[in-house]
Parts: sequence; structure tokens; C-alpha cells
Amino acid sequence: MTRQDAGPRTGPGRAPERRRDRTAHGRQRSAYPYALYLPAAVVYVVIFGVPTVMAFYFALTRWTLFDSEFVGLQNFRDFFAEQNLRIGFTNTLVYAVVTSGLKVVLGLLLGVLLTSRLRLRGFLRSVVFFPVLVSTVAVGFTFTALLRPDTGLVNRALALIGVDGPDWLGDATTALLSVAIVDVWKGVGIATVIYIAGILSIPQEYYQAVAVDGGGAWHRFRHVTMPLSWPATYSVIILSFIGGLRSFDLIWTMTRGGPGFTSDTIASIIYKQYQAGFFGLSTAGNVILFVVVTAVVVPLNWFLGRRQATP
Repeated sequence: MTRQDAGPRTGPGRAPERRRDRTAHGRQRSAYPYALYLPAAVVYVVIFGVPTVMAFYFALTRWTLFDSEFVGLQNFRDFFAEQNLRIGFTNTLVYAVVTSGLKVVLGLLLGVLLTSRLRLRGFLRSVVFFPVLVSTVAVGFTFTALLRPDTGLVNRALALIGVDGPDWLGDATTALLSVAIVDVWKGVGIATVIYIAGILSIPQEYYQAVAVDGGGAWHRFRHVTMPLSWPATYSVIILSFIGGLRSFDLIWTMTRGGPGFTSDTIASIIYKQYQAGFFGLSTAGNVILFVVVTAVVVPLNWFLGRRQATP
């Protein structure tokens, strides 16, 4: 075979054809991973997408199980006319801020403690995480009994040291805060686990560098653990804040929005409308709650994510 015969096979004339073959092959390969998303997409559309669209539609109707009547925006006007709605909005934001803030602080401190060289750290991790596994309703009933003003264990313990405990769930000034503290007790285990994972992922070289510079435990915490566990903090804030804005079951179990309407949240107001048979009105409330959560969490997520990306 001469040099001239081999030229057309290896020369530039074959390059466009080879590029077309690679492009066609790449297109065939790129379609393969997207096909794997199809089952998850179908489940997402059926379980989340369709009910969401139906909720937006039924929020514009007066409906029962058998029929519906289109009323436009009347349900939204009626919901915003609720006399205790302002209290519900305020309580929802206060509850979300208090619970998420305490979970961040306690979760970080417990995460640092449970990643230190403790002999019983495995057992203590189980103890901290145990409340997460308990039913929220069971926790609500248990703490309702513990916080009773006359027979509750909390006030009896305070009486031993000469403190007259208040009516934790019957006093308007302490009811919401009492439920928030119980919520923190139940949910801080998740925050602690997230912080443990974040702290254990920090390279040990950073701690060794602080030790070489003569820094102590506070310097390790201030200059290494806190800044490098920011991704964990970011996750805890977002998850806890969303949970706080949507909180219902613990509040309803312990106070039912009382005394009066002083511990009502948006979710409990919506449930009371369901109980009264105003299904369209309560559906409109759910849509409003969805919009409120989105309007609060999306900017918060953007702000925290921007800070996370900032060196």
C-alpha cells in the first residue's frame, strides 16, 4: 500500500464524518440518563403536581365531596377577613424564628460535644436522637401532662426549689413559647445529626494548624468549626424554618390554638375551617400558606446560599 493510498483514510477528508459520528453517538448516550428520571417525574407529577393544581382550583370554589360551585376570589377575601388571622401570622413567624434559632444553637453545641472524645458519645447520640423517633402526638400529650399547673411534674419540681410555676399552656404569655420549647426538644436531634456530619467532614489539618499556633478549644471552635460547618447550619436553618412555618400537630395537640386564639398559627386556623365544613375557605388558606412559605423561604435560601458561596 502506497502513502498516497493511505492518505484519504487518515487525511482531513474523514474528520467531518468522524465528528458527525461522535455527535450522533453523544446524542444517543445523552438520552439514556434522562430516561432514568421518568419514573420519578411521573411519581412527582401524580403525587405533588396534580394535587397542587387541584388545590389552586378548589380554592376558587365552594366544594363538598359531591359538588362544587365556582366563587372566584371570595374564599381568599373571607380568609383574610378572619379576626384572628393577624395573630396567626404573627405567631407563625415567631414560632418559626424561635424554633429554628434554638435548633441551630443547640444542634451546633451538641454536635461539637458529641464529636469530642467522650466515652459514651455513641449512647449520648442515641439519647439526643430518640425524641425524633417518637410520635409528635404522643410527645404533645406527654408534655401536656407534664406542664399541668397543679399536677404536672415540671411545676412540682419547681416547687421543690421554692418557685411557683405558671400555667404553661393556659397562660397567653407562655403557651406558644412552651410549645416551641417542646418542638425544639423533639427536633434538635435532626439538627445535631446534620452538625455531626458537617463537623466530621472538616479536615483535621485545620485543627492541627490552630494547635500549632497555640490556639485552644475556643479558637478551634471559633475559627474552624463554626465557619467550616456553615453548610450544616444552612441546612438546619432552612429545614427548621420551613417546619416552623408549617407547624400544626404539636400546637393542636397541646393547646388547640388556645387559650382563646393566642397560640393560633396559620395551619391551626386552616384546620378550624375544615372542622367547620368550609372546605373551599380552608383550601384557600392552604394556598395562602404555600405562598407565605415560598415568599419567606426562597429569599432566605438565596441569602444563605449567597453567604455560603462567599469565601
